[in-house]
Amino acid sequence: MLRRHGPTSPAWRRRAATLGGAVAVGLVAIAFASVADRAAELFGAWTMRVWWLPLVMTPVGFMLIAWITARLAPAARGSGIPQIIAAKRDPEMATRALASARVAIVKFVLTAAALLCGASVGREGPTVQIGATVMAYAHRLMRVRVSASVLVAGAAAGVAAAFNTPLAGVAFAIEELAAAYEQKMTLLVMTAVLIAGMTSLGLAGDYVYFGVVGQTLPLAAVLWLAPVAGVLGGLGGGLFSRAMLWLSSGGAARLSRGRPVLLVAACGLVVAVLGVATGMTWGTGYTAARAMIDGSRAPLWFGPAKFATTLATAAAGLPGGIFAPSLATGAGVGNLIRALFPSEPSGAVVLLGMVAYFTGVVRAPLTSVIIISETTASRGLMLPLLATALIADGVASFVSPERLYHGLARGFLPRDEDQGAAGSRSRTSSPPRSSLSSSAADPP
Repeated sequence: MLRRHGPTSPAWRRRAATLGGAVAVGLVAIAFASVADRAAELFGAWTMRVWWLPLVMTPVGFMLIAWITARLAPAARGSGIPQIIAAKRDPEMATRALASARVAIVKFVLTAAALLCGASVGREGPTVQIGATVMAYAHRLMRVRVSASVLVAGAAAGVAAAFNTPLAGVAFAIEELAAAYEQKMTLLVMTAVLIAGMTSLGLAGDYVYFGVVGQTLPLAAVLWLAPVAGVLGGLGGGLFSRAMLWLSSGGAARLSRGRPVLLVAACGLVVAVLGVATGMTWGTGYTAARAMIDGSRAPLWFGPAKFATTLATAAAGLPGGIFAPSLATGAGVGNLIRALFPSEPSGAVVLLGMVAYFTGVVRAPLTSVIIISETTASRGLMLPLLATALIADGVASFVSPERLYHGLARGFLPRDEDQGAAGSRSRTSSPPRSSLSSSAADPP
């Protein structure tokens, strides 16, 4: 008979698994951030010395990373968030497929490798998949059943630790991962997020991701800026989401015409050419985004160029997220709006562009507002940000009715479940395959 009290009881083992898992998620997130940043710095140093190196290194690197992903862990491709959405349907199976140790290790290493090649990827989406995996293994170690709540808690803890934004982790769990949010999940998610956030805070320090923005906007300016930013950002983000979904539903296969290796190489060449020509579109885009938030002027073409490099990277099927590149693209949208309203506070206008575009991509307005607010400490802009996000969400819903991550999640479901989820849609997806042909055609 199981003990109901004491350290060996199910309740105590569940608490220990949550505590240990959350601490581990925080530690892994910090290590991942350090490795990813170092990879981006090395690439930047190499390109400073040999300007033409990416024209060779990036396409070859794209092909090599796509091949390794397809051979070792096809479920490691792309962001990582769709995988966890799909994994909630069968959490026990997920620890053997979508949230296995092998997938997490490949995701960690190859996301850093993608940044080392100049790919337009971020580490935040992969941290979601890795965080869910770590939390699942912590529960298995303590002989506690792995439920959907466990995966959601680990994923939300990954968001909190990656951005140092606990509130955003909770909002992300509610809006993007949980869907029908269960009351019993609340305590587990809150506990995991807070512990992972405190672990990251204790080791990495109390930092604000994009720096503090103390600017505010008068109501008269908001009445003009929010609709303009919301419409432009929603259109841009919705177009990106629609393009991603098209690629995942067979568009990449049609583009490759049976030669996926050439498609991956072409995507790498697009990223390399744009990067060499602009010098600004490599990697996450964090440096350029922060400079624009701080008031630095940037070329008006930065936003469209970053849009193109991120989409090309996604089409190649490399492991890596779109959170950070989308925020950078959004900063480019804000930079365009700033040119239309030069008399308004520049940093505040850029943030409106960021929240609008990011909302248009992920269709999670509450998460978008909280991420921008927490990563910039811009509490005085909460209402303008929320108004802009709601407008962008409405606009994006017309451009791309299906939410991005939920649409991409179908590619990680078994064939019969995918057909049921797609409803009347004729598209079906097959289980992950271990050949390079799957990497370009499967969900980015």
